[in-house]
Amino acid sequence: MFSSVKAPLIFILCVTTLCLTACSTSSAQSPLSQVLPSSPATTTSPTASTQTDPLNRTTPSGSVLGFLQAAQSGDFSIAAQYLQMSAARRQTEGEELATQLKAVMDAAFTGRVGTFTQPEGIVQEGVPLGRQRLGTMSSGDVEVDFDLVRVFDPSAGKIWLISAETLAKVPELYDQVEARQVEHHLPSVLVKHQIAGMPLWQWLALLVVLPVAAGIGWLVLALLGFPLRWWARRRGQMDVANWRSVSAPAWLLAGTLVHQFLARYLGMPLLDRHYYFQATSIALIIAGTWILWRIVRWLLQRVRNRALARGHMGTGSLMLLGERILKAVIFLAGIFAVFGSLGFNMSAALAGLGIGGLAIGFGAQQTIANLFGGVSVLGDEVIRVGDVCRFGDRTGTVEDIGLRSTRIRTDDRTLVAIPNGTVASINVENFSRRDKILFKANLALHPDTKADHLRYVLSEVRRLLYSHPKVENGSVRVRLTDIAGTSHTAEAFCYILTRDFNEYAAVREDLLLRIMDVVEDSGSSLAQPTQTLYLGRDPGVVKEKADAAVKKIAELRAGNQLPFPDFHKDDISSFKGSIEYPQPESAVRDKPADSSKSR
Repeated sequence: MFSSVKAPLIFILCVTTLCLTACSTSSAQSPLSQVLPSSPATTTSPTASTQTDPLNRTTPSGSVLGFLQAAQSGDFSIAAQYLQMSAARRQTEGEELATQLKAVMDAAFTGRVGTFTQPEGIVQEGVPLGRQRLGTMSSGDVEVDFDLVRVFDPSAGKIWLISAETLAKVPELYDQVEARQVEHHLPSVLVKHQIAGMPLWQWLALLVVLPVAAGIGWLVLALLGFPLRWWARRRGQMDVANWRSVSAPAWLLAGTLVHQFLARYLGMPLLDRHYYFQATSIALIIAGTWILWRIVRWLLQRVRNRALARGHMGTGSLMLLGERILKAVIFLAGIFAVFGSLGFNMSAALAGLGIGGLAIGFGAQQTIANLFGGVSVLGDEVIRVGDVCRFGDRTGTVEDIGLRSTRIRTDDRTLVAIPNGTVASINVENFSRRDKILFKANLALHPDTKADHLRYVLSEVRRLLYSHPKVENGSVRVRLTDIAGTSHTAEAFCYILTRDFNEYAAVREDLLLRIMDVVEDSGSSLAQPTQTLYLGRDPGVVKEKADAAVKKIAELRAGNQLPFPDFHKDDISSFKGSIEYPQPESAVRDKPADSSKSR
């Protein structure tokens, strides 16, 4: 029930509260407060560069708004100070001309008075420097440009005044301006009584237009919603929910636009009209920012969910970061738009923001480097949460990838935080991304081992690796690498078909034990890692086993089946998987069901 009236309540609060507050506050200012300086004069003599105008005529908008405020409060002697005329004429004709100009501006002015906030004015095509055109005034067949000129005043410095050319047409325009026909048919109490310079009937009309504008805005959205809901239902219920999430700000936007359109026909005084459109413009900015906020959130969440569904955790985290940054940018843009609508000079604010951002950037270089490093790590997806990686001399499991640092849990169970700037600049080795794991072993055989004995060991180790079901056949390499020194060295090289390090350690252990069996069966032995002084006679090689190994090599040589430089490819295919792994006596091997128990 509350959701159905939420948008009208927001619309009424934004339009009515802002409009009433802005109009009443600005119009209630005393003109004397604009004449008197806000602070006592200093003891130093003022110069032209430090002079300030108490009537706020330093900008075109300030001059026009000051004139309207003084005239609306009934102080036409102060209002005459904003007109370009001689001092003598101002004393005799100033108040009358100011009265006529106020009436003409209320009824016949078209333009904007609050956007010319630069002291030097805005460059306009066809308008000479030192002159500013804010709009036009037209009634009947008379039309004149509403211009201001910049002049020098000895007591106030450079100020803007309503030009003499514009004032020359005011009497003629005043004669053309007729009283509003609607006021002849209204009770006199509604016409004579005013609030903040605007007749009571116009305030009542603004309030009456509120539900009308809300109803028309709802009708427009309902008509637009039918095709959108039909399309959303075809796409899924999630899209319908997101359409409903933007319906409230869309209602506020549509209702405010309709209210502005209808308010143009009420003939409000120019000053109140200015504050009204200023307030409703803020409501439009709020609605537009609100809609853009919801759309950005919906789109980025949709992209993030798709990335997570495909396993791209880094992209999902990057989308979450991007969503937060875009929301902050949208919010700041809305704030700047609101201040710009209120008449603040945003050029100076943006320049100050740029200088402040530059200073912050110089003072927080490392923080910014870490931020961009985090974006780089998340975007490239080099590492993910849960991966086992080596960062320089540190190895551990990635527990979190934040905006400032990446946290890893080491083998010692300590938590290490590495700045993202460092992560992005160093070599990172990701062990979890291995598709297979390298097995490499160096065999140091006894120096008394003969050549045929070495051939036997090499061929049997090679057969062993080809036969193992967990070894990649295409990567097997067993070669004699060195015969100098205190041992004969052979190298066994292959890849284990697993990504789990624990399983790899078990396979490596199995291969090393089987290689030791091969060396023992050859009659040789592994070389001692240290020099040993033998007091007795060292047999070196077991004679019986050595003779058997030499005999087998002789048989292979006689049959032209010596496996050097490698086994025949048909033999390799027949070896694959011929070794039982785990071994039959292993405790983890599946045991056949006991037939006696099954009975």
